[in-house]
Amino acid sequence: MSKELITKKEFSDMVRVASHRLEKNAKFVNSLNVFPVPDGDTGTNMSLTIQSGFKSVNESESDHVGTLGKALAKGLLMGARGNSGVITSQIFRGFSKSIEEKDTLTAMDLAKAFDDGVKTAYKAVMKPVEGTILTVARFGADAGMKKVESTDDVSEVMQAVVEGAKVGLEKTPSLLPVLKEVGVVDSGGQGLVFIYEGFLEGLTGQSGNEEYIPDERDMTEMVNASHHQSVQGQFSTDEIKNGYCTEMMVKIGENPTSDEQFDNEKLRNYLDGIGDSLICVADDEVIKVHVHTNYPYKVWSAGRKYGSLVKIKIDNMRLQHETIVDEDEPVTEETNQEPVDYAVIAVSSGEGLTTLFKSLGVTHVISGGQTMNPSTNDIVDAINKSNAKRALVLPNNGNIIMAAKQAVDLVDIPVAIVASKTISQGMTAMLSFNPEAELEDNKENMEDSLDTVKSGQITQAIRDTEIDGLKITKGHYMGIVDGKILVDDEDIIDGTEKMLDKMIDEDSEVITILIGQDGTKADAEKIADYLDKYSDLETEIHQGDQPVYPYLISVE
Repeated sequence: MSKELITKKEFSDMVRVASHRLEKNAKFVNSLNVFPVPDGDTGTNMSLTIQSGFKSVNESESDHVGTLGKALAKGLLMGARGNSGVITSQIFRGFSKSIEEKDTLTAMDLAKAFDDGVKTAYKAVMKPVEGTILTVARFGADAGMKKVESTDDVSEVMQAVVEGAKVGLEKTPSLLPVLKEVGVVDSGGQGLVFIYEGFLEGLTGQSGNEEYIPDERDMTEMVNASHHQSVQGQFSTDEIKNGYCTEMMVKIGENPTSDEQFDNEKLRNYLDGIGDSLICVADDEVIKVHVHTNYPYKVWSAGRKYGSLVKIKIDNMRLQHETIVDEDEPVTEETNQEPVDYAVIAVSSGEGLTTLFKSLGVTHVISGGQTMNPSTNDIVDAINKSNAKRALVLPNNGNIIMAAKQAVDLVDIPVAIVASKTISQGMTAMLSFNPEAELEDNKENMEDSLDTVKSGQITQAIRDTEIDGLKITKGHYMGIVDGKILVDDEDIIDGTEKMLDKMIDEDSEVITILIGQDGTKADAEKIADYLDKYSDLETEIHQGDQPVYPYLISVE
């Protein structure tokens, strides 16, 4: 049956199904990350990006498709994660601009919207590279514009966009040498194909397979994940020119450090001078930046000129690369290595927390924490084995600080202790770490950041007692905020929600939930849903795997 218009219902269905389809296939997209190092997980990043867009569309009460398009673009921009997530947001920024005056969409409106989206995305990337998501988007848009010359059916145009995007995807290995070398397609491009396929399914009501299984027709050059993993071994860590994948979101005009009026081109040129892989985009309210650099603090300082930093993120790509290479290569005896400049040593317990700390730039993690404090000797041993010229230590527990301070006098290199008392403080402190700064300057800056985060912990009481006038019941869940018990509740979710109510104030912007060994993702998501009652809050959920505390929560 021919379909000539896209109304609110069709548009909402398109976005909903696209979000669902990419979520189901995120793990597959993650397996395609190959160059130069994983910039986070592309599938996860893109899935979370499109989910944010769907949430924004779903919350809109408008019947005007142009208004829904604007909601989609805003949601994608605010939720964009990673390089491909940001580019996806720009594709649909241009798409939404194209349809902003449209009550409904015709076939021509749809085709032109995809075409305008591609133009916006190419402009957003400082140095566009073919063989990436941009190529896939361009092929899809070109196919849509060609198809609309012979049909008024929006479904046929969307089908053409999907088929064109798939052609573009199959060409990515021939356009980007590293993809051809290992026989995979571009991960971001594959994610975009899943989004477009979701659009088509939502528009036609004809659902396809939820999970994608590569076949010869779609991907003749595809190989399994075990093959692609070895690609990292083809790169030397030394070849990574700019080692920190740095992201920030700036709320324009909110407490800027300069009177300088925001100029996107000027900011882009500055950031391009201190890094590469740059994406710098903005609307009337926020600026989003993704750049690979050796100077994350310079990126954040440049952003602060124009407003407050709503969110910042940093990944040490050299460490990511080394980890991946280590997984590919057989274990061999240690060889003598040249001393490194800095060791950053953190104490934590849980595989997930270890991964998170290393993504923030920590070089060594000592296993320990509540109920299993490491000894002074454990800390001395970690410092000595680091082969570093100087070291920073984050105890992340008040009971470990003294042991850490004792270690300073027992080693031969300069060591500074950052007096972090919680995991949340330790992670916040790492955002202020500057590998180019002097040891004491880093200590001062990192300790100055500790007061910007509130730390919450949920755990079960092992006995009845009364503290500060609060009756504690054995087996109930206690909510502990910065070392003080504020909540006692028999239900873990209710207790966590009550604790959050006591932590959140008008300055709160970002909530991070770390799931422990005794926590579940399902309960964490219920807690996150509860936070919807607060406006302008961003919530992140990560697997921490920590013992004792089902949930560790930070409020920044």
